[in-house]
Amino acid sequence: MTNSKIVPIALSVLSAAWVARAAWGLPTQIGAGTAKIAPYAANSVRYRDRKFHNTEPSSSFTGGGGESILVSFLRRRSQGKPLRPIPLAPAVAPVNAGEIAVTWYGHSSVLVELDGRRILADPVWSNRVSPSQAVGPSRLHPTPVRLDALPAVDAIVISHDHYDHLDKTTIQRLASLQSAPFVVPIGIGAHLRHWRIPEDRIIELDWDEQTEVAGLTITCTEARHFSGRGLKRDLTQWASWAFAGPKHRVFFGGDTGYTVKFAEIGAQYGPFDLTLLPVGAYDPRWADIHMNPEEAVRAHGDLGGGLLVPIHWATFNLAFHPWSEPIVRLKAAAHDGSVDTAVPMPGQRIDGSRRTHDDRWWARLGERTST
Repeated sequence: MTNSKIVPIALSVLSAAWVARAAWGLPTQIGAGTAKIAPYAANSVRYRDRKFHNTEPSSSFTGGGGESILVSFLRRRSQGKPLRPIPLAPAVAPVNAGEIAVTWYGHSSVLVELDGRRILADPVWSNRVSPSQAVGPSRLHPTPVRLDALPAVDAIVISHDHYDHLDKTTIQRLASLQSAPFVVPIGIGAHLRHWRIPEDRIIELDWDEQTEVAGLTITCTEARHFSGRGLKRDLTQWASWAFAGPKHRVFFGGDTGYTVKFAEIGAQYGPFDLTLLPVGAYDPRWADIHMNPEEAVRAHGDLGGGLLVPIHWATFNLAFHPWSEPIVRLKAAAHDGSVDTAVPMPGQRIDGSRRTHDDRWWARLGERTST
């Protein structure tokens, strides 16, 4: 056989092997299908025409007169990465949980300490946020701590089922390492059951429903977003969360666009000592379902927040803005609004009772520019 025939054959074999690797495990990564989700979702008054809906009219992609997504990808994708490695903070986990504190592990993964209890929210430890671990957005920094090095938690809370917030591998590993229940928006329990999480460890809630766990009140609150892990969208509910202990309260935004409902949440479940609000992965083309930094500051005020800690940035390159722009804009808006902020580096624990923090680490990493 000649080289002219061998090379194409070899390339075909390699291509087939790569496709097989990329597709490996896709059905289980995606989770439960419509038939398994629908019986649970149907219990919600917000589930109509076989899907969930936002209260305010919302679109996951509004288009617009600017450049196309393809042009943005080609011209500006590299801006979402820093020039220097992202530093990790030394692991700090007190033997006893604090009164009001948060450890940020990157993106939206946080460990909340509230009146001596711990809540782990949106834990994602995989390298990629994708149904495939061969393709899709990958980490810009390592996980700051191993899952088996986390302290015991009292609850594991999920905001919605997108891959950067609900990760099958992490969930299954946590199920074996921790004994805490999984508290999730309605419909997401079907994914957990599909991944063999025991029924007695799943608590599903709709907006404005709550549960008591270890002396804490965990309330499922409204968000303005969407859901979906496969071709079909909005099969499961999306949510923000209010955590209340005997003395302190924390709001976890997960991922959401700005909504007037924040003021109602603040009036009903706040004020909050600490708000954890998304500030990254925004774009005018999906402004309804992702907040920008100025909107995060506005939401913090609506919620009656004390200290604002930004989440949903820095770890995965999911939009087209420069890597540190979310914090540059956040700091400017917070200064104008006299809002206290703390910007932890991945793995850093923030004491929510303090109002001053050395948080300029991000400014020293530099910025990529468009070509």
